[in-house]
Amino acid sequence: MTRFIHDRFAKEYLEEFLSPLGTVKIGQDVTSEVREIDVYFTPSTANPEYSSTLGLLGKMADTQAMFEPFRNPASASEICSCIGKLLNVREDKEREFRRENNRFTEDSLPKLWILVPTASKALIDSFNAQPDEENWMKGIYFLGSALRTAIVVIHQLPVTPETLWLRILGKGKVQQRACAELSALATDDPLRTIALELLYRLQSNLVADPKQRLEPEERELIMAIAPLFQQQLQAAQQQAREEGRQEGRQEGRQEGRQEGLEQGLEQGLEQGLEQGLEQGLERGRQEQQRLILENFLQVRFAELPPKMTVFFSPISMLPAAEFTVLLLALSMLTVDENGLEAAIKLLAENALKIRSNELGELLPAAAANLLALPEEELTLLLEQITQLSADELRERLRILLE
Repeated sequence: MTRFIHDRFAKEYLEEFLSPLGTVKIGQDVTSEVREIDVYFTPSTANPEYSSTLGLLGKMADTQAMFEPFRNPASASEICSCIGKLLNVREDKEREFRRENNRFTEDSLPKLWILVPTASKALIDSFNAQPDEENWMKGIYFLGSALRTAIVVIHQLPVTPETLWLRILGKGKVQQRACAELSALATDDPLRTIALELLYRLQSNLVADPKQRLEPEERELIMAIAPLFQQQLQAAQQQAREEGRQEGRQEGRQEGRQEGLEQGLEQGLEQGLEQGLEQGLERGRQEQQRLILENFLQVRFAELPPKMTVFFSPISMLPAAEFTVLLLALSMLTVDENGLEAAIKLLAENALKIRSNELGELLPAAAANLLALPEEELTLLLEQITQLSADELRERLRILLE
């Protein structure tokens, strides 16, 4: 069921965002019962600036905390189960303090934050939960102080930058709007980058199994994430162009000075700048594409086999349009061994496209034969692929095909 995909996304999301503030444990067992706490957070070194950027989520992380996120509205029974986990933690803590002969205090306990997309007034009233808008904000309902528990109704939170990082965990239109707000942030914003990587992973997991039945709002979420993916690519390509211009200007000045000594400073500067700018732009673009590809595949598959990484350099030379098409094709693969094998095959096919005009009818079979090569021979051939003449390349591939 897709619910488990969203549950995993919420846990990974909270882990990524809270890790700079302390220790985050996912699926921590409660020893008194075989039950797991979704996310258990323990603050470490204070980081006020980072906490401030997280807004409401950062405020929740000021103390020890348990986070129990729900994709769908929680029932009274499910909320009671969350409270039961907190009471189990209380028992464990009290025993620990007695063993160590220390005085137990209420502040030794974590606060429990139950994150739900929506909640009816009847459900909130059944727990006698009350708002505290003087100290917090609309949409947060606190149970009795001894229970140290609050129900956070994400769809009732004010639509402000302070709540953005929690509204990403919402559902339907609220989550889609939060995704759209990400596009307004600076492309180099680190929190935006983290959120996008996790959303790309969520998108990939949702579309990984074609037989999986998606809800309409999940299809809409996939469509909302897609433009962010394209926007990030465009930003990376723009950065590559800027870096290329800088490098080109530098090289142009150097080459211009050299030619100026021989042919005249003015003419040399002009020619050197033009040539250096062109070379620098291309090198910058290729390096940026290589980094995008590497980061993208690491997010999807974690550990990358050497036979995959050898393709990064030749793939970086693809035109921007072909590179984008390749990334979109990779994003549709399953996140498992079969998906990894399919990704390596895609990389091999696209690496050979650099010389597709010379390969002709050999191209379809060449990719499979390339992958059959030992790693050292494969690396050597890929390093030489742009230097070989058409006849030499075809001859090398004929040998492989025999």
